[in-house]
Amino acid sequence: MATNTDTSKTINAADDNKPTGSEQRPYTIVLYGATSFVGQITAHYLTSFLSDAKNKNGDSVTWAIAGRDEDKLNELQSKLENKVDIIIANSKDAASLDKMTKQTQVIISTVGPYLKYGEPLIKSCAENGTDYVDLTGEAIFIKDMMDKYQETAKESGARIVNSCGFDSIPSDLGVYFTQQQAESQFDSTCDVIHMRVKAAKGGLSGGTIASMATIFEEVGQDKSRRKQVANPYLLNDDKDVPSVRQANISKPEYDSEHKRWLAPFVMASINTRIVHRSNQLLGYEYGRDFKYDEAMWMTDGIKGKLSSYALSAGLLGFATAMMIKPSRELLSKHVLPKAGSGPSKSDQDNGYYDIRLFGQTANKDTINTKVTGDKDPGYGSTSRMLAQAALCLAQDISKDDVCGGFWTPASAMGNKLLTRLETHAGLSFEIVEG
Repeated sequence: MATNTDTSKTINAADDNKPTGSEQRPYTIVLYGATSFVGQITAHYLTSFLSDAKNKNGDSVTWAIAGRDEDKLNELQSKLENKVDIIIANSKDAASLDKMTKQTQVIISTVGPYLKYGEPLIKSCAENGTDYVDLTGEAIFIKDMMDKYQETAKESGARIVNSCGFDSIPSDLGVYFTQQQAESQFDSTCDVIHMRVKAAKGGLSGGTIASMATIFEEVGQDKSRRKQVANPYLLNDDKDVPSVRQANISKPEYDSEHKRWLAPFVMASINTRIVHRSNQLLGYEYGRDFKYDEAMWMTDGIKGKLSSYALSAGLLGFATAMMIKPSRELLSKHVLPKAGSGPSKSDQDNGYYDIRLFGQTANKDTINTKVTGDKDPGYGSTSRMLAQAALCLAQDISKDDVCGGFWTPASAMGNKLLTRLETHAGLSFEIVEG
């Protein structure tokens, strides 16, 4: 049974707090925040994917959409190909969250900014042994949640996997794939990998802007947060964290090897932290001296130089403005996309991305790979990655193999997720020349 039929129902999660054992949970997946911009895209993708018989993995998948606004959920349900159940739950009502999380194996959360709204659901999942995936790009949120709920999740068996969208699956699994290929070819992993965004086409939603604004607000108000944001090993929580200095491309640089100008990549601050945590959770398979950085590729010559300086200045100006309350409020009110808005369906379908990874072993052997996606990175592709990560946790990853706690996409799901993404989500992982 891929989806529920027209006998779908609406459940007020706060009305019934009867405990539900994991073996009795009626849902494989609950999509929480289903009426958000990316939540709606994810709901439509799940409906289409699970309705297609060839996409079934042998196990039945029953799922529901959830949120606090019943009218909006009903409106979304009416637009889906097949009816699914509705669960009413609110982040401000812990009892409703507990009831919801006790009914499902996996929660997909699209409710951001996560620093503002994410903790109650993480807490509920950790306490009730419910697996969880989200698309947060907020490294300090992940750090806060690890500090508070790591032990609880370990005890309950809840697998918490953050950053399952464009933040940070292409980077995380791209490095994972590159290291596997290096190991196969050279019997050694790369001690250095440079990731470069060669091309990308897509738009920003109001939700993404809200998340960025929340981070800048935190950093602007709290000096300790600035120290956290600057720490490349923020998410490494072992006793012997590496101390290797990591490159941080925060201003224009020239890449003489590839004859291109480089500019800062706005997602590097989360992607690099996820990659280093994966290295830790994989037993430092990449090496304790592993170095990793990310940047945007510009063209060569004066045009590339000007583009690099313009993008660098724009990012610096945006970050500075967002850390100051009056300018942040002015931009949010009059310039930036509003919550619930985002790229059109056409823009999502016509979007794409192409990232390159250049690896080198200690013996100077080199390997180059690329990760591509055939949809807008932030929404069309992210929704597919998020849904497939949830399905992978539910169907492919035994709790005997991956226990409770905070994980990354590569460390929790590795090759099984990579295969799903290539088969069902429009991603490609390849070795390339040069």
